[in-house]
Amino acid sequence: MCGIVGLFIKDKSLEPELGALLTDMLVTMTDRGPDSAGIAVYGNNTNQLAKLTVQSDNASDDFATLDTDLSEAIGVTVSTRQKDTHAVIEIPAAKIAEARQILSDIRPNICVMSAGDSIEIYKEVGLPKDVANRFEISNMSGSHGIGHTRMATESAVTTMGAHPFSTGADQCLVHNGSLSNHNSLRRKLIREGIHIETLNDTEVGAAYLTWKMQQGSSLGEALESSLEDLDGFFTFVVGTKDGFGVVRDPIACKPAVMAETDQYVAFGSEYRALVNLPGISDARVWEPEPATVYFWNH
Repeated sequence: MCGIVGLFIKDKSLEPELGALLTDMLVTMTDRGPDSAGIAVYGNNTNQLAKLTVQSDNASDDFATLDTDLSEAIGVTVSTRQKDTHAVIEIPAAKIAEARQILSDIRPNICVMSAGDSIEIYKEVGLPKDVANRFEISNMSGSHGIGHTRMATESAVTTMGAHPFSTGADQCLVHNGSLSNHNSLRRKLIREGIHIETLNDTEVGAAYLTWKMQQGSSLGEALESSLEDLDGFFTFVVGTKDGFGVVRDPIACKPAVMAETDQYVAFGSEYRALVNLPGISDARVWEPEPATVYFWNH
């Protein structure tokens, strides 16, 4: 099953409503995925600092002095914003790689959810409504975002197994379907130096796109290549720093619907995820074609 939602804002006046609209869309997809849920939000970066979004099952201890300890370890001032089991670390972009390495030493229980200039990923086990409320997603603003409700079929119900998956800076992916060649592809990507943390086939899909873009492909070209290199059935919705992409496999057995107005582009696994969006009655609504890449960017 699993449910996917996505919203790409074209009209800046709608950006303050991104979180509220995405939350409503996500909760509507609860019966497609009640095990866990997650949302990636791309916000406006006003202070020119990069962000690491991290998670801990022991947040009260791990986050208590995190900004002080990390600042001392890397020699620059960092700040943290805690939201429940997650925290956003704001840090100079040049220090991101060093900070990730130091985090693994000084806070080994912390997991990195995302890294980049604008992306923040929040995900946890539980009903989508509860996950969204824990992180106050409805209060967030931004230019675009994607969300996922998971019904686990191929791996355990864990925070790390929840979607979205992020394997590159400001890049994330959610997935409905199943990849049949993910184990062999995982081994290949690891040999190529791509870091993969879980057994979830969706993370392999995200890592594949990261690898292709590291080789010089655009996101659109990487999505086109996925139609040849990935076996199985899949619907991918992908976020980048300034864009939002969709692709379905050539059979396209997983449901998908899109809508576009002058204000936004929206994606849902079912039309009911879109019905409360502003102006939906006048939107152009269609089912994305099989083996066709769709992409919008700012």
